[in-house]
Amino acid sequence: MIPANFGGTELIILLVIILLLFGAKRIPELARGLGTGVREFRKGTSGAYEELEEKEERKEEEAADREERQDRAAGEAGGKQG
Repeated sequence: MIPANFGGTELIILLVIILLLFGAKRIPELARGLGTGVREFRKGTSGAYEELEEKEERKEEEAADREERQDRAAGEAGGKQG
């Protein structure tokens, strides 16, 4: 399992390995691609959260409407009986 917090030494070793594997010219391209991927991921997750919130709001509104209709129907039925 990879530790969650890297120290300075671990980061330097990781950067050296990346430099050796990909070369100095490709690192900016990789960083740009990583940044774009993270941005798209955040955009997608925020969109999903917004959709969930909208669904929850609609459910609450529908429940309130349903309750209001039931109260009106009960009031009308009570008025007709008396």
